[in-house]
Amino acid sequence: MRTLPAAQAIRQAAATAGRLCGRWSREPRALDVLTALSAFALMSLDVPGLAEADNSLNGPLAVLALAAGASSLLVRRRAPWLTYAVALFYLSWLHELTLAQFALYSLGRYRGRLAGALGVIGYVAFAYVMFNLPGWPVHRGDTLGEFSSLVVPIGVLAAGVGVAANRQDLVRALEAQRTETDTLHAVQRERTRIARDVHDFVGRELTLLSVRSQVLARRAEGGPFEDDFEELSETARSAHRMLNEIIVQRGTDGAPTPGLAALPELAERSGRAGSPVDLLVDGAAHRLSPLRQAAVHRVVQECLTNAAKHAPGEEVSVRVALKNGRLEITVTNPLPTTAPSSAPVSAGTGTTGMAERIRAVGGTFTAGPKATTYEVKATLSAGELS
Repeated sequence: MRTLPAAQAIRQAAATAGRLCGRWSREPRALDVLTALSAFALMSLDVPGLAEADNSLNGPLAVLALAAGASSLLVRRRAPWLTYAVALFYLSWLHELTLAQFALYSLGRYRGRLAGALGVIGYVAFAYVMFNLPGWPVHRGDTLGEFSSLVVPIGVLAAGVGVAANRQDLVRALEAQRTETDTLHAVQRERTRIARDVHDFVGRELTLLSVRSQVLARRAEGGPFEDDFEELSETARSAHRMLNEIIVQRGTDGAPTPGLAALPELAERSGRAGSPVDLLVDGAAHRLSPLRQAAVHRVVQECLTNAAKHAPGEEVSVRVALKNGRLEITVTNPLPTTAPSSAPVSAGTGTTGMAERIRAVGGTFTAGPKATTYEVKATLSAGELS
């Protein structure tokens, strides 16, 4: 009975250690330390030979010398040519090939194909000179054929793997840059939509204010307030003109984003597409300003689209509630239990757009998995209700 908790504790400790090691190994400096330790461990296999045949070093001195050489790998990212020079020195002094492999890999990885090729050429030429000098160990190649079959493949393979890793680094960097660019474009598109909505909603109110002021000015004609109403009407028209000048990229064919009244239609379309929606909207929320209603519509629309892509067939819960002067939007759906047969087509920028829309009206936004569900939650001030 006591072994089960102990086994579970061991498994949990191993899993925790694995996660810590995984995070630690992803750090560049930590990877450099691991690489140096790995090189030292492999080079240490030659300690008996170094102490007996290759030179006059005893065991402790050989360990110190190899540790010093392996430590050059700590600067392999910033100065791979320095590591390469140290490797050639150890090749001439101790006939050590292991450090040369790590150095050539570092050249290809952090300086690219040309540096890797030049490093291999220099390494092979230097090793060939050392091969023709007295003292080259037999186990490193007694004849030219043995030397070529051992030394040359080591250098070519190490540099080739480094160059391949360099290409992967470039691909990952390009993908990260593309993702960042897509995110920026999504933010810009959402800001353009917000600007269009601001123009349409606020412009409509300014137009009504101007017309109403003109009506009041005519009613007050000849009275003491006629000029005041005329000035108010002109101010409203001037504000509308400035709004048009500021929002110059809004487009002329876009309609404003719908409000809460359009949510039932969204839910119905989602249900017809196979993702039923449990929609509950606080009645008082319909008195929100048009901009806040547009923010709610935008969030719900994007959430339903994402649910249809990533959790098709699952019911989506949509809650829009007013609590203590705050508007809360909560959309949840169960996480899929099985992976889809094909990856959904997604640009990955919908969440960015939702967040930008909510933050534009001073709200907060969170999205992510919670236990067995995926939850999107937005909170913002309700403002003045109409």
